[in-house]
Amino acid sequence: MKSLLALLSLLALPVMAAEPTLYGRYENIKLPELGQTLKAKMDTGAWTASLSAKDIELFTRDGEEWVRFRLATKDSDGKVYEHQVSRISKIKGRAEEEDEGDAPEISKRPVIDLEMCLGGVKRTMEVNLVDRSHFNYPLLIGSKALRQFKAAVNPAKKFTAGNPDC
Repeated sequence: MKSLLALLSLLALPVMAAEPTLYGRYENIKLPELGQTLKAKMDTGAWTASLSAKDIELFTRDGEEWVRFRLATKDSDGKVYEHQVSRISKIKGRAEEEDEGDAPEISKRPVIDLEMCLGGVKRTMEVNLVDRSHFNYPLLIGSKALRQFKAAVNPAKKFTAGNPDC
């Protein structure tokens, strides 16, 4: 009877949530489907993940919406990638100082489901495609993806996860 009571008391204990893994503001992320490892900015102020792409072209294959694109990165070899579109996102642009009072411009971006590897953790994330070639980091990881990685970000750190190993 004592062992039954001990077991029941253990079952009644609250389940402790796993602590998030702490990453730096910038990390290397492997995109196995594209055969690329890119430097990413971990951005808690953004909602979605964004991948730097150019020559973005929507098309239909077997009744499904697909997208064709090239990576817009410094080291890009110009390879053309094709991926099924999971949805089209509507992103509000930032209003310029001089245009205060104007409604923010909304851009539509194709979103694909893409496998990502951060440290030793692999997840499939929604990623929107947009030309980020004028930014230092071709991949932006927003708060939705950070939650999927169970990540917390220390902005004082960089590349804490090392090379992706998935």
